[in-house]
Amino acid sequence: MIATVSCAALMGIDAFKVELEVDFSRSGLPAFTMVGLAEGAVRESKERVYSALKNSGYKLPPARITVNLAPANMRKEGSSYDLPLAVGLLAASGVLPAEAVHGWFMAGELSLTGECKAVNGVLPLAMAAHKGQARGLIVPAANAGEAAVVRDLPVYGVESLAQVVALLLGEEDMAPADVDIDTLWAERRNFLMDFSEVKGQEHAKRAIEIAAAGGHNLLFIGPPGSGKTMLAQRIPTVLPPLDFSEALEVTKIYSVAGQLDRTRALMVTRPFRSPHHTISDVGLIGGGRTPLPGEVSLAHRGVLFLDEMPEFKKGALEVLRQPIEDGEVSISRSLVSLSYPADFMLVAAMNPCPCGYLTDDTHVCTCSPLAVQRYRGKLSGPLLDRIDLHVDVPAVPYEDLKQTGSSVDSAGMRERILAARAIQRERFADLPLHTNSELTGSSLEEHCACGADEHAFLEQAVRTLGLSARAYTRILRIARTVADLEAAPAITVDHLAEAINYRTMDRTADGTSP
Repeated sequence: MIATVSCAALMGIDAFKVELEVDFSRSGLPAFTMVGLAEGAVRESKERVYSALKNSGYKLPPARITVNLAPANMRKEGSSYDLPLAVGLLAASGVLPAEAVHGWFMAGELSLTGECKAVNGVLPLAMAAHKGQARGLIVPAANAGEAAVVRDLPVYGVESLAQVVALLLGEEDMAPADVDIDTLWAERRNFLMDFSEVKGQEHAKRAIEIAAAGGHNLLFIGPPGSGKTMLAQRIPTVLPPLDFSEALEVTKIYSVAGQLDRTRALMVTRPFRSPHHTISDVGLIGGGRTPLPGEVSLAHRGVLFLDEMPEFKKGALEVLRQPIEDGEVSISRSLVSLSYPADFMLVAAMNPCPCGYLTDDTHVCTCSPLAVQRYRGKLSGPLLDRIDLHVDVPAVPYEDLKQTGSSVDSAGMRERILAARAIQRERFADLPLHTNSELTGSSLEEHCACGADEHAFLEQAVRTLGLSARAYTRILRIARTVADLEAAPAITVDHLAEAINYRTMDRTADGTSP
């Protein structure tokens, strides 16, 4: 007898339908064969499933069993096929009627006792089940909330294999899982940090406001203890809130990577990722033998913060250039090529020199000019050109430290940023663009047009500072964002002057042209 159970396999952060077919034959010598490009954990499922069936009270008679995972030309990985395989064996052996499993999607790992354990990637699976007009989805109870985010799909969270059989036979009346999206959505603004806690650094806060308003990348340069990390950690508090489609996209990435909090069905706040400088290329970009999302993808729609940026491996920094430009990461292996989304705001921090005190009036710098040059040389020109704003963050004077609060808080910054984003949304309504940081080519010329005075000022700055063509483009984009924050229709010399002021790394430490 042949039985078919529907499940799904992951391809990047999406899932595609897999038909698990079980042929149970009493003729011939007992054997178990699995075909369909099943990887290690899938092939090992036989032993787990047999023990789970036995310890759940189901004993299979000796038979020749063939299992096919279709489509057979796509790789199947992970332990989520345990539950579909167990149900397929029960249906093929006659314990379950074929119509009882028809139309159901399921996924889950089984313990030797028959307990259902959580698996990764359930949200993409639920979306694939909804697309395939499934009768319902059966997943481990720990995954039920995540899957229930998909509307109009009955999701049942089960604790054991025996409970699954009872559900399929209609012997157990179980209510579908439900998630209160509105309650989760209300938590989008429950931040524990605020920019009002940062003493001084008004210039840096202004730069953050510009960066968040236009989707620009940002580099902080300053001595130890000046507040670079403190500033970066509060950037998510002023970014525009995620919409539902963005939240689903972010949640899918975390689900596939196995980093989704099981107690929270949906990622409702923009992620903030801060990997250590010892991270490998694979950890930062993604990949591995079984490709998984890296830190750049986990920061999708949020902030990727690289503290002590020159201490990162040069190779790891250079591979950032593709996701910064394209908003995605392409990973190619011998058997598969995947693309993971990686549209993030890059925020980096560095010292001005190896000892950190080159620009600090209260400490003596012990670094030679050659040491400073080598330190800054760890960041290549092409990478620096892709970072729009270079901001000096000096040590905080005592006069600022003794203040009881700051006049600049997250709420005020966020209000101005949302107003600037609304202007950009209207401007790019008919274009495949979202923020000023994406302006290029003809759209840059159209929306960043300058008058004669502005061109003369910009030409002088380019000649004096030796700016590259990419830096010139960055200055125009930043100036356009500065104008949007002021609701100004055209770019003026003042806007250009402020934008040029945020290109610190285009000059040497004493402010002269390189």
